[in-house]
Amino acid sequence: MSLLTKVLFYPTLGYNILMTYISSRRWFDRIDETVILGALPLKSWNKILVEEEKVRAIVSLTEDIETEGLTNSVEEWKAMGVEVLKLPTPDFVASPSQEYINKGVSFILKHRQKRNSVYVHCKAGRTRSTTIVACYLMKVNKWKPQEAVEFIQSKRPHIWLRETQMDSINIYYDNLKNSRISGA
Repeated sequence: MSLLTKVLFYPTLGYNILMTYISSRRWFDRIDETVILGALPLKSWNKILVEEEKVRAIVSLTEDIETEGLTNSVEEWKAMGVEVLKLPTPDFVASPSQEYINKGVSFILKHRQKRNSVYVHCKAGRTRSTTIVACYLMKVNKWKPQEAVEFIQSKRPHIWLRETQMDSINIYYDNLKNSRISGA
């Protein structure tokens, strides 16, 4: 994690918390019957996520410094019946690798078959996690990148995909399209 990311973490987390109080932003939004896209699953959200939203799996795109003391550990989640997939991706500048995208989409699909809810998050639920969710939607619905992004935006208007995330989404789409053509 870069020094800049470390310095900006708490101020930007505070900004995200503030925005949920002074704007129409929500901490998380249900995207479909399987996926909930959101910000850090803070310990204060445990009851809502596990009991009300029936979350049984989490895909975390955060680095360890972003979750230490703020969210449950993998062991704490497991004790609540929640499986965690960690795909650490740097904040601000990065997008999940194609390997991470494939792992994330496969993990979500595994839980979709079980009819579980999956909480996909990064710090704010706007970039890194949105990338994974867009790729999942393209796979499940056979959508093009723009269709997936627009659908997410209709549910979570404050997503913010930059060029690097859109590049990852487009590469995933091209690979998906090529595998469908080749029958793989």
